[in-house]
Amino acid sequence: MLQYTFRRLLQLIPVLLGMTIIVFLIIHAIPGDPAQVILGQQASKEAVAALRGQLGLDDPLYKQYFSYLAGLFQGDLGVSIKTRVPVAEEIWPYLAATVELSVFAMIIAVLIGVNAGIISAWFQNSWFDYTAMVLALIGVSMPIFWLGLMEQWLFAIELEMFPTSGRDNARNSVDAITGLYVLDTILQGRFDQLGDVLRHLVLPGVALATIPMAIIARMTRSSMLEVMNSDYIRTARAKGLKMFVVVYKHSLKNAIIPVLTVIGLQTGLLLGGAILTETIFGWPGVGRYIVDAISSRDYPVIQSGILVIATIFVFINLLVDLLYAVVDPRINYK
Repeated sequence: MLQYTFRRLLQLIPVLLGMTIIVFLIIHAIPGDPAQVILGQQASKEAVAALRGQLGLDDPLYKQYFSYLAGLFQGDLGVSIKTRVPVAEEIWPYLAATVELSVFAMIIAVLIGVNAGIISAWFQNSWFDYTAMVLALIGVSMPIFWLGLMEQWLFAIELEMFPTSGRDNARNSVDAITGLYVLDTILQGRFDQLGDVLRHLVLPGVALATIPMAIIARMTRSSMLEVMNSDYIRTARAKGLKMFVVVYKHSLKNAIIPVLTVIGLQTGLLLGGAILTETIFGWPGVGRYIVDAISSRDYPVIQSGILVIATIFVFINLLVDLLYAVVDPRINYK
């Protein structure tokens, strides 16, 4: 297992390097001059040229890339062109907000999606099965921006059950320690703030969880149906084992591999694809952070932000691969 893990970690290096090259070339192909954006359209050519020289934008592209790469190997993600703040310091609050939202959404998606898929397979061709699969199809097809707006209208404006935007109450803001507000409020014993933070998480979390929940439910049902028709499951039922034990102990354990794959992929996609949800609910996440950087041509922020998300994505996939051997003893990575 250790040898396999080490080998996979080495394989991640060329993947991430290739990603940095692609992103570097794409963002430098974006029309617009960062110096011009910072100084404004009324700035003189001399002022723009001076700022370009100060920021190193006049250097050849290969020199700019290798300078950025050298900084990466030293743990330096660069300095924001717009704010002149190191990206490593600036990005964490945004990344923490996205991680918290994504984890909350995946908890909802896994709990509901897996159990809905299991029950649908258990009661195949029943009214629950048809209803769950129709809802799953609707969930996959439903635009997140529309669902988010409908949630705001119904639960925030009409019923006044949840807030419309933000991570916490501005009049009782969380004193951030880790940047993960749920964890911070627990560490400080501020359970009044914890309730408020959870209320802010509900609407964007449900909106973000809808698509992965539907995909997980459909994959779980498909995998469970294949396993439940196996000979050893029929033997277990013939021995008189309770259906709950047959389903959750024997069937689910053997059907979980493809479900784990989907969960891993969807978790990675949520981290990078939460921009619509973050925009609708005013969530200060890394997606909005990168989009704002694109508007201002802030190259270091764009490069480092995408690199961080890509790194998390590949490590999630590695973790899922390692979990295969934990869940299924037949899988051996030696």
